[in-house]
Amino acid sequence: MQIPHFPEANHPLVKSLFHHSDRELLTLLQQHSDSGKYFTALFCRYSPIVYTLIRHSARSPVQAEYLFALTWRHIHQELTGLDFSQTAGENLTLQNWLINMTAYCINDIELPPTEAIHYSLKATSPPLWCYVEQALEQLTPVLRLMVLMAQTFHWSETRIAAYLQAEGEAITSNDVANFLQEGYRMLEDKLPTDIRTIYFGEQTISNMAT
Repeated sequence: MQIPHFPEANHPLVKSLFHHSDRELLTLLQQHSDSGKYFTALFCRYSPIVYTLIRHSARSPVQAEYLFALTWRHIHQELTGLDFSQTAGENLTLQNWLINMTAYCINDIELPPTEAIHYSLKATSPPLWCYVEQALEQLTPVLRLMVLMAQTFHWSETRIAAYLQAEGEAITSNDVANFLQEGYRMLEDKLPTDIRTIYFGEQTISNMAT
């Protein structure tokens, strides 16, 4: 089994945090909710363990990658409120907690068939996926739907317009093109600055999406 390599582990913003302990990274993550580098550093530290556990339990590599991403999304949601002082077990470490969370996700998440999964680990690393989903939730429902149709299902602007017209929206393919550019710009604005730096560098989401 080959464990995926994540290029963000070599980014200076992430490498600069490697000397911190797990508890220190957790504290920094909770104190700086507008930053994504602390979660990314924890992801880089523990992704091999989490992926190994998941790969042994999934039926296919595609399902393994999707469950891996879903597990890290669940971990991301739980970390913000994690308090070891209120957690049962005096010797519980973050590593043990992550293993427990992974086991929970393996047992409780019902995966769709392989052909219904549109997630690609090579295209979107789990930390980026978490923060993009967080940003997507702040868009209007119609704008979010258009972005998802374009990026997840690779629908053309004409097809998106036709679908929305069938749903009662008075919209043209040119309107969709303009809305998509606005959606990408808003997504970029709502992503943490350090996440944009780590994953996009000087590129913008709209440039990467074209």
